[in-house]
Amino acid sequence: MTTGNSLFPVFIKLDQIHTLIVGGGSVGLEKLDALLRNDHEAQVTIVSKKINREIRQRQGLSRQIKLIERPFRKSDLKGKDLVILATDDQRLHSRIRSIARKKHLLINVADTPHLCDFYLGSTVKKGDLKIGISTNGKSPTFSKRLKEVLNETLPDETDLLLQNLKVIRDRLKGDFSFKVKALNGITKSLIDRNEV
Repeated sequence: MTTGNSLFPVFIKLDQIHTLIVGGGSVGLEKLDALLRNDHEAQVTIVSKKINREIRQRQGLSRQIKLIERPFRKSDLKGKDLVILATDDQRLHSRIRSIARKKHLLINVADTPHLCDFYLGSTVKKGDLKIGISTNGKSPTFSKRLKEVLNETLPDETDLLLQNLKVIRDRLKGDFSFKVKALNGITKSLIDRNEV
């Protein structure tokens, strides 16, 4: 029996899927920025009756952002993989969610955890290292603070360490089990130094 946070963390290649955001205001902008912070090549379509200036500016920075200024249509879900609902119209959210679920699309509904299939958590990034933080929707503020602590604590050289470990892994001869044991031995020294 699982207790506590039962969410399964997944890292998605945003440039290989297509995300639909319904909502062109400040919440839609926040969700768009979250996607672009993780991958500036994220493929995103935004549909909204009105699209704010900041979102239009983001479109000027990425050729992967498509803006459609009109009310949502059922056909907007065609060819999409993820759906993020970011309007202030809860009835619209419920209607879109119902349609999207029938198409087996994963949905995030801003500020409505019980309607979400996934949450957009906080992330800490140091080069190729990315750490996802989730409070299971309980406290985004705590996630934000923990992100700040980890950003300050992890040295900027963390990415160099990862690159060096990849070089070592690529040079190791042997099967998967051998490589795991060898890399565990090398990275154990990181813990041993902190105990001194």
